[in-house]
Amino acid sequence: MDLPFDTTNENAKLAEIRQREEEDLARILSSKYGAQYADLSMVQIDAEALRIIPEKEARAAEAIVFAKNAHTLSLALRNPNNPAFAKLQQELQARGFSLTLFLISEKSLEKAISHYADLSFATAVRPGTLPVNAALVETIKSDASPRGALQAALDTANAEKSLERVSHLLSAVFAGAFALRASDIHFEPEETRVRLRLRIDGQLSEIYFFDSHSYHLLNSRFKVLSGTKLNVQNRAQDGRFTVLRGEEEVEVRSSFIPGAYGESIVMRLLDPRATQVPYTELGIHPKLLTRLEQEIRRANGMLLTTGPTGSGKTTTLYAFLREVYQPEVKIITIEDPIEYHLAGIVQTQVEGGKYSFADGLRSIVRQDPDIIMVGEIRDNDTANIAIEAALTGHFVFSTLHTNDAAGTFPRLVDLGADPKSFGSAITVSMAQRLLRRLDPSARAERPLTDDEKCMIAAVFEPLADKSLLLEKIETVWEPAPKNPYETGYKGRVGLYEAIFMDDELATFLRDNPPAHEIAKSVARQGYLTMAQDGVLKALAGITSLSEVAATVDLPQV
Repeated sequence: MDLPFDTTNENAKLAEIRQREEEDLARILSSKYGAQYADLSMVQIDAEALRIIPEKEARAAEAIVFAKNAHTLSLALRNPNNPAFAKLQQELQARGFSLTLFLISEKSLEKAISHYADLSFATAVRPGTLPVNAALVETIKSDASPRGALQAALDTANAEKSLERVSHLLSAVFAGAFALRASDIHFEPEETRVRLRLRIDGQLSEIYFFDSHSYHLLNSRFKVLSGTKLNVQNRAQDGRFTVLRGEEEVEVRSSFIPGAYGESIVMRLLDPRATQVPYTELGIHPKLLTRLEQEIRRANGMLLTTGPTGSGKTTTLYAFLREVYQPEVKIITIEDPIEYHLAGIVQTQVEGGKYSFADGLRSIVRQDPDIIMVGEIRDNDTANIAIEAALTGHFVFSTLHTNDAAGTFPRLVDLGADPKSFGSAITVSMAQRLLRRLDPSARAERPLTDDEKCMIAAVFEPLADKSLLLEKIETVWEPAPKNPYETGYKGRVGLYEAIFMDDELATFLRDNPPAHEIAKSVARQGYLTMAQDGVLKALAGITSLSEVAATVDLPQV
């Protein structure tokens, strides 16, 4: 009797050979397509990274995310020529992710996709993340009185008796903050209640009062999210977490400090949309903008922007960096901390005493950069290394804390910089402020008073380029809110002034003159001061004179 031939072992060997051949082919093709090779059967798949792409899209594109580090994704793909993959790649980059590509075999792809069975996109909530009800954001935003709608939402959530009450309160707070375009959320304990305030367009607005019990529950939840210690209430703590606004992630920087009636909490919303404003929409006067467009494209030099905290310096520098970025240009930043991530740019962060701005600059210049951005010049070492970098073939962007553009140079001297180097190193010194923009639907025009006309004449008297003045200076605009909840303002706009280096100024700076003398000397350049820029914006109906007066010094008449 013939015995049947057992092919099990032979088939297994053939399958193994085919699999090795497939992996070898993936390895060979990876170099062709400029990607790295990976065998995902040997790699642990990060479940939270996997969530970034829904299973249906992953199958269509033959690609999955198997690891995530901050905003950098490890993206594995089966077929680089798949049209669905090209679309997916663009979508991920548009969401602010940087991609590291890996080519994989079909077996690796199927093994990775099998992990989707363990996930639920509907209920997934990561530690350190807070989902926000997107529908509630739209409901509050579209209401005729958004602040009243937020208060109603908080009343509803606070009245709940369910275990979800705190989660609903948190969601309502952040939904309201997004709807009202708030930059900061403040919880301030008082003797019998806790005040909630939002910073909207740079101004704090009182929104709601919580009872102490609700606040303590919220406090604990914020600490869990932020990764800070629950049992520490007698010293300051800082943390960070992520709010999920639909498919968009918003980073939140939290601060807890002890107070007489409990911990004060402030949360800054690091909305990535804030850095996506084109430099042409910042509010820079056209004449100044035309000159800056030339200056930021220099091969070497330095642009310094000055102003107090919260004056929009980082937004301005990021807008310039996005404008000058090209694939052939190497840009490196050192920041404290990295608040927003920019695609295509290497961003580094200072770390206490271990890695300072000066240490970072010393390392960065060895990384072959074309452009360097230093978050802030704070000390002698940083100032001198930045100047040296500007003198040796790099263009440097940075910030200082001074009141105006002319104050940049005395401040650098105070930090130990040599004024003789300014003429060769520094190309532009800017100063800026942010002020509220009038809501076009809630403003009213009125005639100027005689005192205001005298003040405006005094503001523009030193201006060398009289062509920048408006032909008609008879009326001004003021806020005209439609209800008590509104202010008549919506959004903010920048005020700018700048000084450009020339031979006369370089010679003048060698003797370290005071700021007011520098300001007089550069008036001949014919650019607006911040006060002049503000008054022009008020006359044009962009803002109000009272807002300008509250932001910059105007002459008394």
